[in-house]
Amino acid sequence: MPDVGAVRRNGRGGRMQRAGRATGRAFTRGGHLVRDRIRRLTHAQGAGETGLGQLIELSLVNSAGDMMITIALASTIFFSVPTGEARGRVALYLLVTMAPFTLLAPLIGPMLDRIPHGRRAAMAGSMMARAVLAWTMAGVVSTAGLALYPAALCVLVASKAMGIVRSAVVPRVLPPRISLVKANSRVTLAGLASTAVAAPVGALLHLIGPAWPLYGAFVIFVVGAPLCFSLPHAVDSARGEAKARLSADEKPTAGAARSLRRPGLRTVGKPVFHALQANAALRGLSGLLTFFLAFVLREHPLGGLSAAFSLGLVAVAAGGGNAFGNLLGSWLRSRAPELIITTVLLVALGVTAFGAVAYETITVPVVAAVAGLTQAMGKLALDATIQRDVPEEVRTSAFARSETVLQLAWVVGGGLGIVMPLIGAVGLAVGAALLALGAVFSVRGLLTAARRGTPHPRAV
Repeated sequence: MPDVGAVRRNGRGGRMQRAGRATGRAFTRGGHLVRDRIRRLTHAQGAGETGLGQLIELSLVNSAGDMMITIALASTIFFSVPTGEARGRVALYLLVTMAPFTLLAPLIGPMLDRIPHGRRAAMAGSMMARAVLAWTMAGVVSTAGLALYPAALCVLVASKAMGIVRSAVVPRVLPPRISLVKANSRVTLAGLASTAVAAPVGALLHLIGPAWPLYGAFVIFVVGAPLCFSLPHAVDSARGEAKARLSADEKPTAGAARSLRRPGLRTVGKPVFHALQANAALRGLSGLLTFFLAFVLREHPLGGLSAAFSLGLVAVAAGGGNAFGNLLGSWLRSRAPELIITTVLLVALGVTAFGAVAYETITVPVVAAVAGLTQAMGKLALDATIQRDVPEEVRTSAFARSETVLQLAWVVGGGLGIVMPLIGAVGLAVGAALLALGAVFSVRGLLTAARRGTPHPRAV
């Protein structure tokens, strides 16, 4: 006679196995649906045929890994200690990482120019380097020892190298129906979307332990490295390219056939240089607000709100403004990107100055949102100006130089945000002063160029 208990157990076991298989199939189908949806978005308008779609997907992975590392460092350097000690730690972070980076950043572009035929390998190397560094930092992040800071510097350099190579690759994978500014907008929006998804995942991993976001970053970068080689071989081509300089003209080498000088960002036309000045002011404001508001809101939260909620509100406002700025910038059809840059610079100046005068619960998130929006739109218009005015043979290198300048401006703004007293109105007033300085040097030249020039048809 059969064992009734065994039959029942086998029946339950069979049902559990069938339920498990059904659940697995559901997750697999859901994963395929998400993958197919992402693929349709990233490969639209011919992006899949040229390689732009693969570059956008690579940006998704890259931004997710960087966000995991950011969460791990922020939780150790900023959130886990009292405000006074946190300012000291962040100041040390800036000193040990950002200060050397200001010296290394100008060298990144020229170094990458020397390997134009290995851009895919350079991006994969950046991914693998950050994977190794994330695993290394996981062993010391809980104590926030000094060994953490050199590793953080190397992560910063590898991440910036990835960004510069990616900017250099975009013109090589540009579909005929998409302008450069729209392509950059897609790449940026993909990174923002990935960051929005990775941030809560990283926070949940941090609940397990301070090292777990770094382990997550390790996995993401290891998976992302092979994806770099899914880009078409055309991204490794350097045919017709040359180096761009920020300052003086570069004389041709001995034996050159022509006695012409090679153009740089200062010599291809004043609009590019003035656009870069204006964007540097906007990026400086971003760095200042990032560090200053992080401390001032922790010590003096917005009226009636907790410190955590105040920081979250400002962060969401800044991120939302940046995302909307990228969307709006890609939709605009202005025939003068100089007008866009001038407008966003003056709007940011006016709103920041008003926030300094009327520092309240409502105005601070508004300033953060406007800062994110204007920075995004200004950057897209700068890209359009470079595409229009910089000759084809130096355009790719010019993007690398402009990215380096903007990163340095962010570092300067961040340094100011660290050393200022924790008085909200004072911080916003200094931010307005930075924008006013940028306006003094750039607005007149931008308006003059807008009256004279006609953009290239694919610039916007």
